[in-house]
Amino acid sequence: MLRFIVRRLLQMVGVVIVLSLLVFIWLRSLPGGTVSAMLGDRATPESTARLTKQLGLDQPLWVQYGRFVKRVLSGDFGLSTGVLPGRDALDLFLSRMPATIELSILALIIAVAAGIPLGYLAARRRASTLDNLSIVGSLVGVAVPVFFLAFVLKYIFAIQLGVLPVSGRQSTGLDATRVTGFFVLDGILTREWDASWDAFKHLILPALALSSIPFAVIFRITRASVLEVMDEDYVRTAESKGLATSTIRSRHILRNALLPVITTIGLQTGGLLVGAVLTERVFSLGGVGDALATAFTLRDYAVLQVLILAAAVTFVLVNLVVDILYAVIDPRVRTR
Repeated sequence: MLRFIVRRLLQMVGVVIVLSLLVFIWLRSLPGGTVSAMLGDRATPESTARLTKQLGLDQPLWVQYGRFVKRVLSGDFGLSTGVLPGRDALDLFLSRMPATIELSILALIIAVAAGIPLGYLAARRRASTLDNLSIVGSLVGVAVPVFFLAFVLKYIFAIQLGVLPVSGRQSTGLDATRVTGFFVLDGILTREWDASWDAFKHLILPALALSSIPFAVIFRITRASVLEVMDEDYVRTAESKGLATSTIRSRHILRNALLPVITTIGLQTGGLLVGAVLTERVFSLGGVGDALATAFTLRDYAVLQVLILAAAVTFVLVNLVVDILYAVIDPRVRTR
C-alpha cells in the first residue's frame, strides 16, 4: 500500500509541473499581457519598457519560467491589479478560500447523501415509479443551468417565503468571532451557536443549487453500476448459496458498485469550483469563484495565476485520494 501511494505521489508531482508550465504559457499568451494589465491607462512606452525589464519579461521563456516557478514555490504571486488592487494575490486567495470550501463541502454532502442511496434504490426497483421519477429528476438536474436554479431557489425560498437568507455568508450586524475564516466552524469553536446556525442557513440555498449537477451524475452512475453488478455471476452464485440478503447487498453488490461512483465523486469535487463561479455571484458569497470571474474580467494576472494553480492542484489531490480509496476497496488496483 505504501509503495502504491509513493508511486501516485511521484506521478502527482509530474502532473503539477506540466500544469504549471501550461498556466505559465497560457497567461503570457492572453491579449494585452501582464504589463498592460498592471499599468492600465498609465501605460507609456517608457513605463512599459521599464516594467517589462523589471519583471524579467524581456528574458528567454525558459528563464522566465524558472523565475515563475521560484516565485510560486516561495508563495510570491504578485499583487492584485483588479480584484483588490494592491492586495497580495496569495493572501486574497487564502481569505476567499474558506467561503468556497464551505459551499463545496455542503454541496458535495447533499449530492452524495442523496445520489448514492437513491441510485441504489432505483436500481433495486428497476422500472418502478420511484425509478422513473428519479431518472426524470436526474435529467432535470443536469439540464437546468446552475445559475438559473440558483435564481429560482432564491426567489422562492428567500424572497417569496422568506425562510432563508437572500445573500451573503452571514447576517450583517451579527457580532461573530473570526478564528479560521470558516464561519460555520468558527461558531462551533467559539460556541457561538447562533452565528454558526446563521452561517449554515446562508449556505443552504447556494449548496442546493450547486449540488444539482453532481447529484444527477452520482445518481445515474450509482444506478447503472448497481444494475451491472446485480447481473454478475458471483451475485447469482451468492444468492444460490443462500447467503443473507444484507450480506449480498453490502459485500457483493454495493462494495463493487462503488468503484466507478468514487471516481465520479472525485471528478465532481473538482468540478464544483466551476459551478461555484456562478453560484457565488448569485448569492454574493465572495469566495474563490467570484474572485476568479472578476480576475478574468479585469485581467488580474496575479490572481489568475494563484487561482488556476490552486484549482489544478485541487484536481490532482482529489485524484490521489480517489486512487487511494480505490486501492482500499479493491486491493487488485495496487498492483496495476
